[in-house]
Amino acid sequence: MRKFSIAGWVCVVMVCFLIFVAVFAGFLSPHDPMETDPERRLANPEGFPLGCDQLGQCVFSRLIHGSRLSLGIGFAARSFALFLGLVVGLAAGYFGGWVDWFLMRIVDIFLAFPSLLLAIAVSMVLGHGLMTVILAIAIVGWAETARIIRSAAMELRSAEFVSASKAIGAGDLRIVITHVLPNCLPLVVVIFAMGMATAILSEASLSYLGLGVDPSLPTWGGMVSMGKDYLRGYPWLSLYPGFCIAVVVVAFNVIGDELRDILDPGRKGQWNS
Repeated sequence: MRKFSIAGWVCVVMVCFLIFVAVFAGFLSPHDPMETDPERRLANPEGFPLGCDQLGQCVFSRLIHGSRLSLGIGFAARSFALFLGLVVGLAAGYFGGWVDWFLMRIVDIFLAFPSLLLAIAVSMVLGHGLMTVILAIAIVGWAETARIIRSAAMELRSAEFVSASKAIGAGDLRIVITHVLPNCLPLVVVIFAMGMATAILSEASLSYLGLGVDPSLPTWGGMVSMGKDYLRGYPWLSLYPGFCIAVVVVAFNVIGDELRDILDPGRKGQWNS
């Protein structure tokens, strides 16, 4: 059985460190991320490790608190998308027939739109806010999850242990919960890990476009957006949060690839179908 590579373990440590920073952001940040001071504007006063932005806010403190929002939004959005995709995928794959046809046509409708454009459309319709961002990212991600889970459920419904359960009188719901779903869990773990990278990148994109959470809140995408007007003289305003986004996206992608090969190498070519 293949184990995590060195790169995989490095990424796991990085993600664990980011989670630690997000959970204890209030204790780790040296200053209030929302505190402004015109006298500190674009300066590097003592006690501010990464200097201050155009509003005199501590860049280091905003990066730390930005990890909480980015990881929190990504986790919530992927959890919602995974739940919805799991329900639809299991129902379509297990029952087949008209149920499969109807649910997959809905999936096709959502997959027909570019993901970022769909997220932007949802955000513009529902307005700004934390829940809006989570819902927009979840709506974008659930359809692909449903299609992957459907494929696995279609294989499992013809397995011998499923046929045996039907022969002894087990109901469809019980079979799905006790037999089909547990065998899909390795797939679910990989989908969640790889989807976290996409969710965090989507949140950063929406925040950069001004369609994310309140612009005053410290988010990495929002910090990149606010710093883009100062790239020539103060590029670090956008480079620091941009680097954080890149690191977390790469880390989750590497972890997802490692989990895919470890948990179910036989499906390696099916994840991105």
